[in-house]
Amino acid sequence: MSEFNYEIVRHLATLSDDGYGHTLQVNFISYNGGKPKLDIRRWQGDRMFKGVALNDEEAEALYKALEEWTNV
Repeated sequence: MSEFNYEIVRHLATLSDDGYGHTLQVNFISYNGGKPKLDIRRWQGDRMFKGVALNDEEAEALYKALEEWTNV
């Protein structure tokens, strides 16, 4: 089994903090040396939990959907 590694290339925002060390963050993360993806997930310190990683096209589609939603 190959080794899994990641690098947080850029932290964009912390969306929430529960006060007990769990945060919901938006970051650009490179997985296994690949092109960074927009990543939204919960963290506890440096421990990552389930989340979603979006490529450029998916991130753009999310941006457009949120833009439409906020202009309603």
